[in-house]
Amino acid sequence: MLFIMYEILNVAFIVFHTVLILFNLFGWIWKRTRRWNLLTLAATAFSWFILGIWYGFGYCPSTDWHWQVRRELGYSDMPNSYIKFLVELWTGIEVSAYTVDLWTGILFGLAMLASLYVNMNE
Repeated sequence: MLFIMYEILNVAFIVFHTVLILFNLFGWIWKRTRRWNLLTLAATAFSWFILGIWYGFGYCPSTDWHWQVRRELGYSDMPNSYIKFLVELWTGIEVSAYTVDLWTGILFGLAMLASLYVNMNE
């Protein structure tokens, strides 16, 4: 029974994190979601850069909790980057951590700029 709960949590974290990342990247496009998008981007930045001071640059509580669930399921080879994990999970393509980190930074920065722009110009 406990194993089933961890499997459900594992899938829930994958879905939640994937949706959050897509919302961070594209939520600024629709007028109704722009404020929420800016909020989630700010929360992500807070987690990466402020909490990261204590837990390591790029820290994410959701990733931390998900890795705990996966350890309970017997996984031990989780990468440092959740994005790397998702890219490999969804595409089956192994990508270097450097490439993933670079594109994560670029796309996050562009999404933040777009969100700030549309929120300030409404």
